[in-house]
Amino acid sequence: MSELQVIPDAGARPPSAGGRGRRPGLVWSIGAVAIAALILLPVVAVLVRLAQPSDGVWDHLAATLLPVYVVNSLALVAGVVSLAVAIGVGAGWLVAAFDFPGRRVFEWALILPMTVPGYVIAIVYFDLLTFAGPVQTALREATGWRRGDYWFPQVASLPGAAVLLALVLYPYVYLLARTAFLRQSRHLMEAARSLGIGPWAAFGRVALPLARPAIAAGAGFVAMETLADYGTVQHLGVPTLTSGIFRTWFAAGSPVAAAQLAALLLGFVAFVLVLERAGRAGRRYATDPGGRAAVIPRRRLGPAGAAAAAAACLVPVALGFLLPVAELARHHLATGDSMWGPRFFTFARNSLVLAGVAAAVILALGLFLAYARRLDGGRAVQAAIQAAGFGYAIPGAVIAVGVLFPLAWADRTLNAILGATLGLTPGLVFTGTIAALLFAYTVRFLAIALSSLEAGLARIPPSFDEAARSLGSGPAGALARVHLPLLRPSILSAAIFVFADVMKELPATLIVRPFNFDTLAVRVFRLAADARVAEASTGALVIVAAGIVPVVLLSRAMNAETPRRRGAPTAGRPGG
Repeated sequence: MSELQVIPDAGARPPSAGGRGRRPGLVWSIGAVAIAALILLPVVAVLVRLAQPSDGVWDHLAATLLPVYVVNSLALVAGVVSLAVAIGVGAGWLVAAFDFPGRRVFEWALILPMTVPGYVIAIVYFDLLTFAGPVQTALREATGWRRGDYWFPQVASLPGAAVLLALVLYPYVYLLARTAFLRQSRHLMEAARSLGIGPWAAFGRVALPLARPAIAAGAGFVAMETLADYGTVQHLGVPTLTSGIFRTWFAAGSPVAAAQLAALLLGFVAFVLVLERAGRAGRRYATDPGGRAAVIPRRRLGPAGAAAAAAACLVPVALGFLLPVAELARHHLATGDSMWGPRFFTFARNSLVLAGVAAAVILALGLFLAYARRLDGGRAVQAAIQAAGFGYAIPGAVIAVGVLFPLAWADRTLNAILGATLGLTPGLVFTGTIAALLFAYTVRFLAIALSSLEAGLARIPPSFDEAARSLGSGPAGALARVHLPLLRPSILSAAIFVFADVMKELPATLIVRPFNFDTLAVRVFRLAADARVAEASTGALVIVAAGIVPVVLLSRAMNAETPRRRGAPTAGRPGG
């Protein structure tokens, strides 16, 4: 049998048993549309504020700080994307196309910087590289130089922020580029070699263009994460649209102007999505669908080439993960959080409980949406799924602003009704609550659970649904008895990814969290803002540790999906 098999689409509608199941399917479809409408509510709330007056605050912003916010945001995105693509594509090609000592380790180690939030790496390098930091202090002691006698790169700058963000975001490009390179057919590269094209020229003229859709998708993720970042740019003093939203809301006291800035940032994100889709439009990966040809064999490198390849892979891992974690561990062992004990465990408990509850809520909604699409693949449900998945592209600050406006309206309405009927004014019932924070997390991270669950459902043949219905089970019964047991790996992986992302989420937590309710992310950010890096190290290490498990799952998934290589795995003449 050919290796090409038809994989059932999660959105494909299983055959129905007569007329039964039609009405329950309709209920699931209506629920999916309702969930999507709820997810889009913060976006609508932000866009509605565009037409409201801001009492001159927007005009002041437009004349003073807005051009700075826009230019810095665009320059930061350009810098981060360029560096992340260079690192991710280069590392992906090295581990996919060459064999050298340590390659198997670098395959998964190159993902490790994903576990380090941007604000954590900014905290570490700012502490290391400032004038009073250990690096410049050691330099002055060794040379006798004083201030003004030498030049040293400023980490608290736009280029510094771009480099640091690229170090933790390049794995998005690496993961997709590596997979694309591994799936390219051996015949294509052999044809290039037969025409006298060398290995590096073949990379530039054959492998790289064929991997363009994957690289464009990775670059789009990097751009959206850069636009969403708040902790890094705030700590390094780089004014961007995200930091401007916080400043306008809390310092200028203008929620409407902050919402208008959020709408502008949302427009930038939409533009990135358009560019990313344009980069992939009409293009597919070059694979051998019939399985008749092996994928590109790895070429064994000589001593010099192997050393250079290992060094090239080691640098981003060392700078993006090993050095920051080692520095955090050093601070923790030397000082650590001054509130270590019951108070610190309160922060940890807040983070863990929030992440756990958010993962449960998001998984339940994601499963409902994915299964609704399986039952009814109509346009309305398809549109609802796409709308629900749009939240991951929205920066946390925009979601937070959009969440607070409808909740504040609900509080005012409830107080007005209770005041008129019962003489009661309960105050803030929805705003500034755990429920509001969970709502923001759901909007932000539902897409993660949805993609994993849809992929899991796609592996279950529609015939299983038909068999369950023929035995008298409705859609809910089939889901509980048939699909859920088969979906356990997908549910577990989705839960872990959502859990890790909620643990390190900062902008939405800062804005929406209840009063006097801090998580580890908020604790770390506040300590770093007060230059108490040693105390922030403990919480930062816990956040990084929470991201290790998703990296392990990613590594296992990458190895499981790696196409088999036929023939000699290290074919090709040795060379550097």
